[in-house]
Order: sequence, then structure tokens, then C-alpha cells
Amino acid sequence: MLTVKRVTEQSELVDIQHLQSENLRKNLLPEEAVAQGFLMAEYSLDFLQTIHAAAPSIIAKDGDTLAGYALVALPSIRYEHELLADLFNNIDKALYQEQHVKNSKYVVVGQLCVAKEYRGQGLVQNMYEHFRECLSSDYKYCITDIAHANARSLAAHIRTGFQIIDTSSYGGVEWHIVLWDWNKSL
Repeated sequence: MLTVKRVTEQSELVDIQHLQSENLRKNLLPEEAVAQGFLMAEYSLDFLQTIHAAAPSIIAKDGDTLAGYALVALPSIRYEHELLADLFNNIDKALYQEQHVKNSKYVVVGQLCVAKEYRGQGLVQNMYEHFRECLSSDYKYCITDIAHANARSLAAHIRTGFQIIDTSSYGGVEWHIVLWDWNKSL
């Protein structure tokens, strides 16, 4: 049975790092990356601990098996990783409803991944709903970026309620900046 919760144990961070490594674009065949989606940013265990110390992330578990994760990234960690710094810097330039997003209370999804054997079961939406339940009282928006080439991830985010608010290029990749307005009902 799948359960969605926040990270509570060091071993869960180790599991996140392992699942991340399996799904990095550089570790996948090109056709697999296109068909299944991929991750761009590689996070060390030390960095995952930094993220967790700022705000525990959301995970989905099937017994002791990590089925997926959504990393909670707060502005306080923005300069701890190059790609996250680029994302936060691009959020600073983005507009939503003709207002600068940087002037709003928002939380960033630092990375989201679902293990291959759990894809297509609605787990992205389940993790994001838990993300919303845990964080919407403190934040108005949930924001992340998705590589243009990662159509599967973009489709999953749109189904959840995200919308593209900007596009940008950093880290040698073209990105969609997407926002989920938690004040809107789905």
C-alpha cells in the first residue's frame, strides 16, 4: 500500500539520492529519457540534508520501498546548488497575473521523481496534493521548472494544476517555469 508523507529519516534521504541517480538524464538512454522523463540536477546527500533541514520533502513509499519524491526547496537554500539558483533567479523575473512572483509567498519543488514501476498510477498528483496540504497555509504558489524536452513531466504537472508562466534557458537547457496557484480550485 502506498503512503505519502514527509521525510523523517536519514535513510529516506539516501533512498531519494539512489532514485535520483537512476533517473538522471546522463544515466539514461536517450530514447528512455524521452519516453519516461528524466532528471537534470544531481544532488549530493549533503545537499539533500540541507534541503531537508530547511523543510522536509514529500515522499511516497510502498512499504519500505521509495516510490517517489518531491523536494521542498525554500528560498533560504537558493544559492546552495547552481541549477536551483538559476531557477530562483528566473522566478525573480517571472510574472503571474501581471505581478512579479518574487513579491509573493511561494515554495519551489526542487525536484520530483517517480520510480519506473510506479509511473502512470497518479502518484505525481498524490504527492503534490500532500505537498499542498502541508504547505499551502504558508505559501500562495508552488513553482518549479521542467526541461522543454521532458514532455512526460510537463503533462503530469499540467494535470496537477500547474501552468506555464515563463520559459528560460540556463544550465545549457531550455526550461518551462510552471506555477500552481493554490488559491484556485482544480
